[in-house]
Amino acid sequence: MMTPWFAPIVWNSTYNIDILNAQFHQRGVRIGITVFAIKKYIVFVKKFVETAEKFFMAGFDVNYYIFTDRAEDVRQNNFTLNKGRRVIILEVPSYERWQEVSMRRMEMIRNYTQERFINEVNYLVCVDVDMEFSDDVGVEILSDLFGTMHPSFYEASRQHFTYERRPESEAYIPDDEGDFYYAGGFFGGTLEEVYKLTNYCHNAMITDMGKNIEARWHDESYINKYFLYHKPTKILSPEYLWDNRFGVPGILKRRRFVAVPKDHNAIRN
Repeated sequence: MMTPWFAPIVWNSTYNIDILNAQFHQRGVRIGITVFAIKKYIVFVKKFVETAEKFFMAGFDVNYYIFTDRAEDVRQNNFTLNKGRRVIILEVPSYERWQEVSMRRMEMIRNYTQERFINEVNYLVCVDVDMEFSDDVGVEILSDLFGTMHPSFYEASRQHFTYERRPESEAYIPDDEGDFYYAGGFFGGTLEEVYKLTNYCHNAMITDMGKNIEARWHDESYINKYFLYHKPTKILSPEYLWDNRFGVPGILKRRRFVAVPKDHNAIRN
């Protein structure tokens, strides 16, 4: 429930949502959430928004920032949104390889954070689109900088973490270092801190590209490197990012944000 640097790890029943809601309502916060719906990933947008309207930041103003190369397809969904919530479509280029889409999102989030998001929201939540909300995700996640435990490694020792282990890569983490293995599919914080994280990751990727290096798990590898030396102020438990293929361990009382079953090869092709 607490990291060695005294950052809370958020599990069910570790917070009072009524107190937190009152605090954040008093501050009048607006939350932005980013997803990338490139190429075939467009098929996940409708369910993502529909489930978010039910479970994500209920009662708060939310901007859905949907990065896509198929803007018209997104518009055709005709989303039904609660008061104070809106879908904002951001047109971006398509890339041939899904790995490039994954890595380029850091550059895009960084740029829009500085140019637009800073004027529209107080916190930014960055997630994968091929997911759906199935339980409440509220302001208990918000902090200056938060990351999420990867569902495959929350019980593993650092020797089993799939960090980038090549010393020549900017994402390199030595064998004897590392706190947690963080998922690339759920992170965020204040606009200032998200800018710092995405700017670091983008610049590190560009440096590696110049050396013909592609980190083992793309943007996730750079996120883990950043969090190692810039500790998150809050960490989300696997309740906030789960895949039902792993079953339901006893420690997991709630599954709030879960992977949509899919054929990865078909979607990425």
